[in-house]
Amino acid sequence: MEIIISSNTSKPIYEQITSQIKAMIMSGALRTGDPIPSMRALAKSIHVSVITVQRAYEDLQRDGFIETTIGRGSFVSAQNKDFYQEEQQRQAEEHLQQAADIARTSGIPLHKLVELLTMFYQETP
Repeated sequence: MEIIISSNTSKPIYEQITSQIKAMIMSGALRTGDPIPSMRALAKSIHVSVITVQRAYEDLQRDGFIETTIGRGSFVSAQNKDFYQEEQQRQAEEHLQQAADIARTSGIPLHKLVELLTMFYQETP
């Protein structure tokens, strides 16, 4: 599992870890039951403290992305489609907020923004 930590962002390291693991789970790169590296192993591989990784794992467990069993380790939780859909919607909302802010400050009218969103949504991936 490759986690990339950027020092060029205001986002805390534990949030960078959390968001990258969530993205791997939501994209299918990590599947239900897949093992997650131990806190020590991940901390060593990305050169951060174990406490930082522990915070990320606690957040992932709280949000239902991973399950941790003492003595066995951490694994990707059984997928809850509704939960993942909510998480993806939250991410989409963040991007839409950024788009709305850019449009507002640049003088792009709302109808043009809606037209663009509709066009992107209807495109076949």
